[in-house]
Amino acid sequence: MEPNKDMSLENKKSFITLENRKKMTLDGVLEILSFNDEQILIITVLGDMDIRGEELKMTKLDVQNGDVVITGKISYVVYTSEEKRPKKRNSIISKIFR
Repeated sequence: MEPNKDMSLENKKSFITLENRKKMTLDGVLEILSFNDEQILIITVLGDMDIRGEELKMTKLDVQNGDVVITGKISYVVYTSEEKRPKKRNSIISKIFR
């Protein structure tokens, strides 16, 4: 990681709200690495996050504020390390803004 990024991460906060395993609200999202109806990989200010379940959908994505709302049957949420991150391809966000 770049030194400037590390210093800014120390002061960042991230909030997660999970309602009845059906709706998850996140803030502090930096990038969506990949998503499908069974898995969503996200980079947050506190590290990489792996979310798994069934019929997962991102119903809200606010790139400027780093907010994401995910709906579906959420069965697994874990922070992972960068080593487990899939090889970097162009992110969905970068594809949208090209």
